[in-house]
Amino acid sequence: MERLMNITPIKQKSDRTSDINFLNESNVRKIQSFHASFPMYQETPLISLSNLAKDLNIRGLYVKDESFRFGLNAFKVLGGSYAAGRYIAQKLQVEISELPFNKLTSNAVRKQLGKITFVTATDGNHGRGVAWTARQLQQKAVIYMPKGTKPERLLNIKKEGAESYILNRCYDDAVRYAQQQSLEQGWVLMQDTMLHNYHEIPQWIMEGYGTMALEIYRQMPVRPTHIFLQSGVGSMAGAVTAFFSNMYRGNEKPIVVVVEPENAACIFLTAQMADGKLHAATGNLDTIMAGLACGEPCSLAWDILESYADFALICDDDVSTTGMRLLAKPRIGDTRIVSGESGAVTTGVVAKLLSNENGYASLKEALRLDKDSVILCISTEGATDSENYEKVTGQIP
Repeated sequence: MERLMNITPIKQKSDRTSDINFLNESNVRKIQSFHASFPMYQETPLISLSNLAKDLNIRGLYVKDESFRFGLNAFKVLGGSYAAGRYIAQKLQVEISELPFNKLTSNAVRKQLGKITFVTATDGNHGRGVAWTARQLQQKAVIYMPKGTKPERLLNIKKEGAESYILNRCYDDAVRYAQQQSLEQGWVLMQDTMLHNYHEIPQWIMEGYGTMALEIYRQMPVRPTHIFLQSGVGSMAGAVTAFFSNMYRGNEKPIVVVVEPENAACIFLTAQMADGKLHAATGNLDTIMAGLACGEPCSLAWDILESYADFALICDDDVSTTGMRLLAKPRIGDTRIVSGESGAVTTGVVAKLLSNENGYASLKEALRLDKDSVILCISTEGATDSENYEKVTGQIP
C-alpha cells in the first residue's frame, strides 16, 4: 500500500515551560469582546457530522466552518484585525478595550494616527484579512504573494483595496521581502512569523485566533478527545493548542495532532529531529494546500506545540481532496461544508485513519483513536480556488 500519511510524536517538554497564559480563558474573552464589537461579527457554525462519525465508528466528529468569517471565507482575519487593533492601541497609549470597532474606525482615531501602511506576505487568506482590516481603518495595505499564487486569491485581495503583487519567490522569501520593505518604507509588518527583533505582532495575531477557539469551546456539547489542527508556520495550531490546554488540564487535555503537507512539513521535521532547534522544509513546497505551504516554523508556535501537542502528521494532497469531497457531499443527514484544500485536510486525515480498508491500524492505535473518540477539526477556509474546488468535488462552491 502506498503510504499517504505518517506521524511522529512531539516529545513534550517534561517541565512544560512554555507560557500559555496569554491565551487563557480570561484573556481570550477580552479578545472575543473586541471582535464582537465588529458589526459583521457572528459565531461561525460548529457542524456535527454525526452520520459520518457513525460510519467511522467514533462517538463524534465536529467541524468548525470558517468559510463564514466576516464574509472573507477564512478565519485569518481574526488575527490580522486583532493585531492591528493592538498596534493602534499601543500607538495611542490606550487599552484595546477602549477601542471597539466604531471608535477604532472613526475619523478621530484616523486623524490621531496619521497615515499607516500595513504590509504582509501571504498565500491568500491572511493577506485578504489584513487588506480588509486596512480598508475598515481607511489605511493602506501592501500585500506580497509567492510564486504560483492562484489569480483568484490575488483578485480577492485587490477587491479589498490593497496593492497586491505576486513575487517570483517562495513564501518564506516573500516574508523576508515584506520585512525588508517595512524597514525601508516605514510600513507596519503584519506577519505571524517570528523574525529578528519582531515578536509582538506575531503573538497578537495568535491571540486573535483565540476568538475562534473560545467559540468552539462554547459550542462543543462534549469535551473533544482529539483535535486535528492544520499548520503552515504553526500559529493557528499553537493558538488553539494553548487555549484548549488552558481549558483542559492533565488527563483531560485532548490529544492534539498537527497536520501538514508532506512537502511543507516544518513542524513535523522539527518534531522528528527533536534537537532543540527549528528545522525548515526545503525545496519548492509543492502542494495544493497553499495556505500550509510554509517552510519555516514560528518559534512561539513551536514552543507551545513542543510543550502541549502530541503528534505531528504529514500527508499528501490526496488526503486533502478526500476531505474536500467528504465535506462537499456529506452523508445523508449531515450538513454540507464548502472547504478548500487547506481547510479540508484534517477531515481527510480523520477519514483515512478510520477507514479500515486503508490499513492505518498502527497509526490509529498510536493516536488512541477508538469508538469513544470525539474529534474536532477546523475547516479553516472555504473554496479559495473555485476552479480547483469544482474540479475536485464536481460542485460549484
